[in-house]
Amino acid sequence: MDAPSLLFVAGSARAGSFNKKLASLGSTIANANGIKATFADLGDYPMPLYDGDLEAKDGLPDNARKLEAVMRLHHGVMVMAPEYNASISPLLKNTFDWISRLQYEQKDQQTVFQTRVFALAAASPGGTGGIRGLFTVRHVLEYGLGAIVLPDQFLLPKASGAFDDDGHLTNKDAQERFKGLIQKLARAAHVLHGD
Repeated sequence: MDAPSLLFVAGSARAGSFNKKLASLGSTIANANGIKATFADLGDYPMPLYDGDLEAKDGLPDNARKLEAVMRLHHGVMVMAPEYNASISPLLKNTFDWISRLQYEQKDQQTVFQTRVFALAAASPGGTGGIRGLFTVRHVLEYGLGAIVLPDQFLLPKASGAFDDDGHLTNKDAQERFKGLIQKLARAAHVLHGD
């Protein structure tokens, strides 16, 4: 088994998304510390709003299959989840919903959610750092999809002033905490997928 690899995704496709910046930074930090990592932009995997009639008519979107395949190439996934009205973003929930439908085609396999370790982070312009949204994301992943989600999470409040011109965090203590969670996710992924 190769060393664990991590996938970083953000539940926002907006160009200026703080969560996309954080996901990109996470990938950079991981790679700089010897952990193979990839950043995946959900904007590169557009999918229609989940609809059972649409699924019955057209099947799963190709982008659901493509993104699920990318997830399978990695041992751990860190999700940066923006808070939408104290809950999960529609983009992130829709992505999870479509990918979860693959389990009905892969009857002899566990889903990609059940065979990866997940960690959660959030960035928010407000003072709470997006914590209210993470409650819902955790609930969906753990109870809805059967995922293993690390209890630790990273919050970045007041994100509009949190990044420097190079995309790193201006608060070095916060960046070290973020790096610590990334390393913890890599260790957990190694335990799950190691020899």
